[in-house]
Amino acid sequence: MKKRTPVSKIMTKDVISVNSSHNISDVVQIFKERNIHHIPVVSGDKLVGMISKSDIERISFVTDSNGEQANTAVYKMLDLEQVMTKQLETIQSDDQIRDAADLLARGKYHALPVIENEKLAGIVTTTDVINYLLEQY
Repeated sequence: MKKRTPVSKIMTKDVISVNSSHNISDVVQIFKERNIHHIPVVSGDKLVGMISKSDIERISFVTDSNGEQANTAVYKMLDLEQVMTKQLETIQSDDQIRDAADLLARGKYHALPVIENEKLAGIVTTTDVINYLLEQY
């Protein structure tokens, strides 16, 4: 097994991000269209938070087709900064995959923003780490 492989080898580099002025309905639409679970929130080049499908599920009350209007009303009442996670663990692109696995295993989240030169460079998820490990065997 390659023990010193950097996170940059497995991270998603073309990261879809939003800024805090996006509304929650826009974010929900991005999750649906792109089939992703985590979106970094940026202000310019600076990472300010992360929004996940789980964050959206916490504020969604109705799951049947008639409840769409109820959820839309809730989405309009809240802004992205009220729902996103602000206290983030991050990782550097040249850190080892083992470091990412350790952070993900200890944390309450399933994705880490990857930082390079103080800017968002990518995202690495538990799925990325698991797929990497599977390739080693």
